[in-house]
Amino acid sequence: MDEEFGKDFISISDEDGNSYELEHLDTIELDGVFYMAFLPTDVDENSEDYGIVILKSEKGEDGDDYLVVPDDDEAERAYDQFMRELFTDEE
Repeated sequence: MDEEFGKDFISISDEDGNSYELEHLDTIELDGVFYMAFLPTDVDENSEDYGIVILKSEKGEDGDDYLVVPDDDEAERAYDQFMRELFTDEE
């Protein structure tokens, strides 16, 4: 991926082996947990599937960090915080 503008891109795979390309937008910490906001790079912007993807960092049993899908309440809290920070930065 082109990093001319300093963007961070990652490729992740789900448990079924499907790969996704994501652009990292921001990272926040809530109650000691790190949440990351991404935009999909392989979905058309006009698609109903296009939108912010929120994942959280979690330690696996092997000690490595993994990105996992947070439960609905966690995702909502993280999304609200990302939006507060985004709109605070714009002011």
